[in-house]
Amino acid sequence: MSGVSWFEAAAYAEFAGKSLPTVYHWYKAADVRIYSDSVKFSNFGSSGPVRVGSLRGINPFGTYDMAGNVKEWCRNHSGERRYILGGGFNEATYMFVDEDAQSPWDRLPAYGFRLMKNLDQVGANAEALQRPIQQLTRDYNKEKPVSDQIFEIYKRFYAYDNSKLDPKLEASDASSEYWTKEKISFNAAYGNERVPAFVFVPKNFKPPYQVVVYYPHSGAENARSSENLDIRYIDFIVRSGRAVLFPIYKGTYERHVEVDDSEESSGWRDLTIQRSKDFFRSVDYLESRKDIDHDKIGFFGISWGASTAPRVLALEKRIKVGVLVGGGLPVERQAPEADTINFAPRVTIPILMINGKYDFDTPLNSCQIPLFRSLGTPAKDKRTAVFDAGHIVPRNEMIKETLDWLDRYLGPVR
Repeated sequence: MSGVSWFEAAAYAEFAGKSLPTVYHWYKAADVRIYSDSVKFSNFGSSGPVRVGSLRGINPFGTYDMAGNVKEWCRNHSGERRYILGGGFNEATYMFVDEDAQSPWDRLPAYGFRLMKNLDQVGANAEALQRPIQQLTRDYNKEKPVSDQIFEIYKRFYAYDNSKLDPKLEASDASSEYWTKEKISFNAAYGNERVPAFVFVPKNFKPPYQVVVYYPHSGAENARSSENLDIRYIDFIVRSGRAVLFPIYKGTYERHVEVDDSEESSGWRDLTIQRSKDFFRSVDYLESRKDIDHDKIGFFGISWGASTAPRVLALEKRIKVGVLVGGGLPVERQAPEADTINFAPRVTIPILMINGKYDFDTPLNSCQIPLFRSLGTPAKDKRTAVFDAGHIVPRNEMIKETLDWLDRYLGPVR
């Protein structure tokens, strides 16, 4: 069943002698720790729901399709919204683990539910589990970025030696009608590591190519292999005639590492700096290629990648334009030398922000607007496009806004 409001789901649950799960019951049953295996056999990024169990997406407790297919209403509310978890068929894989809450009146095609029967009714605990869960926020009206003097100190964390890049072509796949997919690698700016990356070179267009460096959503952190990349958010860029570089940043895909995920920890800070260096070295790599127009390099980030963008765009001056989809300032505090609020005012290139008005992951008033206001880009060169949507806006609108912005600041593709 899909296209169901929270009220309809709750009414049916009462009729059936069961209940909607609380957020706590839902996450316990979903067991999001097995993210990579769950999403591999789940319905994400498709045009509609599929028959229950047809993709074999089963979890350790025997439940099918808790990842993807339809999002599932829960009992708890946040303000006037109700939690709806698991992600839908038209969303990215990271929504399996991300929290979401939407209007209980909405009956969107990907909204559904599953019921639970509580076999152990413990009065006080049962009531506590159903209480409202408010979202974390930071009051950016009371926070200020650090001074230029302190920021110069923070910049030193991101400096790296101009050592030998040693780029190598590992594989090439020309089977697509629209692009040639190259797997390449180059030396990292730290340790003795190699940074793998994928370059999508457009067919039927002439070099030197404009190029966009991609920063993916948080699904890249939870996946364990880049063998089957999610390119739904960049394919249209390549088809427009621009090359796309998709680096495998430290801590993503096969480069996964276990660190303290608290954003105030030194482990998170160090990993964040290494990822930034991977981005800078990716631009170094692009400058080593003769088929790339080195003066027309753009940035495209979605969700996690969009929220990360200020950190790299404030320091990498070879990027000429940026598009941020579903981004904003963080709701949690971060280590100051990697806190986005300290980097956003130092971003001066043209920036387009594309967001959903009802985004629960990156709320409009507490995350999106503060980021837009804090960007150091001149007012005439920054734009925010807000749609009646959740975390990720409809694809057609995203494509139009993105390509128009790239055409404006990089020029039409030859």
